[in-house]
Amino acid sequence: MYCPSLTVYPLSSSGLLECCARCLVGAPFASLVATGLCFFGVALFCGCGHEALTGTEKLIETYFSKNYQDYEYLINVIHAFQYVIYGTASFFFLYGALLLAEGFYTTGAVRQIFGDYKTTICGKGLSATFVGITYALTIVWLLVFACSAVPVYIYFNTWTTCQSIASPSKTSASIGSLCADARMYGVLPWNAFPGKVCGSNLLSICKTAEFQMTFHLFIAAFVGAAATLVSLLTFMIAATYNFAVLKLMGRGTKF
Repeated sequence: MYCPSLTVYPLSSSGLLECCARCLVGAPFASLVATGLCFFGVALFCGCGHEALTGTEKLIETYFSKNYQDYEYLINVIHAFQYVIYGTASFFFLYGALLLAEGFYTTGAVRQIFGDYKTTICGKGLSATFVGITYALTIVWLLVFACSAVPVYIYFNTWTTCQSIASPSKTSASIGSLCADARMYGVLPWNAFPGKVCGSNLLSICKTAEFQMTFHLFIAAFVGAAATLVSLLTFMIAATYNFAVLKLMGRGTKF
């Protein structure tokens, strides 16, 4: 960003400090924080979610079904979700950059360089568009956040069952009756064989590095979805505030 102070005091430390102070006063801190949180959350959600889905596919075809026809539909769904993840990552990185640029546009730093100005109808319309799109994305991402909790719930139930098998004294049920049934969660059809794993066989699965890694990857993806949701809420508040100031005062803001 061009700063007049640097041209007036090219070698003066006071001029440099004054320039930095002006830029910091007008910086969109909320948008900067939201952008960083958005990039971090999306990267965590997409990267870990992609690998967790791959791990789930391997666990299903290795331990829960021997017939490819039983989990063929599941594999197609997993591959479709993985392609959606690629598009989601690209979209959010681009949209986050646009929101950050819009935040800089509505700061006092631009006004200090070019002077006070009246915003145009196009500028107001652009800000309103960002508000609407961000609001819609937040609603959609709430659903994504809720859906990302489902595999965490399934793996946590399986892990809890394994803990009961490992400590039979803490449960009144017999070890052989403690099972993880993929069919009850809709992962596999009810005619899938075996569809469930019980007792010591289930405990051996829980002890594998593949299960542990997939479980933790889903947790990380859930955390990434939560971080992205927080960033969208922050973006929505910032964009709404900026639009309100542009509309009511006809000038930029410092949000």
